[in-house]
Amino acid sequence: MPRFKALPAELDPCARQLVEQLRQLKDHSELTMRQLAAKTGYSAKSWERYLGGTVLPPQEAVEALARITGADPIPLLALHEIAADTRDSRRAKAVVQPRSTAQPQQGQQRQEGEGREEGEQEQQATSAGPLPEVPATPVALTAPPATGPAPGRFPHFALTACVVALTVALLAALLLMLRLGDDGAPAAVAAAPRTTAASPPPSYTCRITRVDGGWSAGVNNGRNSEISYGATGVDVAEAQCLLRRAGISPGGIDGMFGPLTLRAVKTFQQRAGLDVDGMLGPRSWKALRG
Repeated sequence: MPRFKALPAELDPCARQLVEQLRQLKDHSELTMRQLAAKTGYSAKSWERYLGGTVLPPQEAVEALARITGADPIPLLALHEIAADTRDSRRAKAVVQPRSTAQPQQGQQRQEGEGREEGEQEQQATSAGPLPEVPATPVALTAPPATGPAPGRFPHFALTACVVALTVALLAALLLMLRLGDDGAPAAVAAAPRTTAASPPPSYTCRITRVDGGWSAGVNNGRNSEISYGATGVDVAEAQCLLRRAGISPGGIDGMFGPLTLRAVKTFQQRAGLDVDGMLGPRSWKALRG
């Protein structure tokens, strides 16, 4: 797989941590940029900018990558929220500074204009003769109030939030590794709930039993439909349950024929002495159910 370029030096800590986590998920899944674009709905060029650190990815793109790789999206979304807040704060500060520096320049231009008007009045008075005396009135000159961004404590809050989010991400990764290492027990795995308004993804439960002399997970009513990489649905969930029963982890029981399921199928075919093509046909189904 091609290595990523170094991240920009001006990238804030939370955004850097988020991009590094997304890079690890992409490398672990062994997906190409085109496959990543096909599965998430974001173009390959967009993912190059997201994973290169030049553009902060949208929240939906982070959720999609976590879903197809079987990762927990909650720590990733926490890092994304903090990185977005930091970016917005920097933009607001950049807008306020030019306005505050423009005020002294306007005051200087105003003073220069008043000086020119006074000079013209003196010249007119000299040419027209002496003017009657006018009693002098004191004029109070007040300087405009200084404006500028008030000092805040946001950088301290952002740093503390980054440390907390990093700790949550490490704990979530540890729990994911423990879950993937538990191959022998039946599991009911459901995809993480989406924060946007959308229907929840289906969940599948493995109920391994013997039916007519063969193994069944009770998910697809005993069908042996031919499936391959990229397929979804109950047939994929049935195969994932039987692969786990055979002692090979396909990742989560999510009904998605992704990179982890493909690797598990090839491992099983190699052990069973079948053609290692990564497709579940009649012979592979027979070996799984036998």
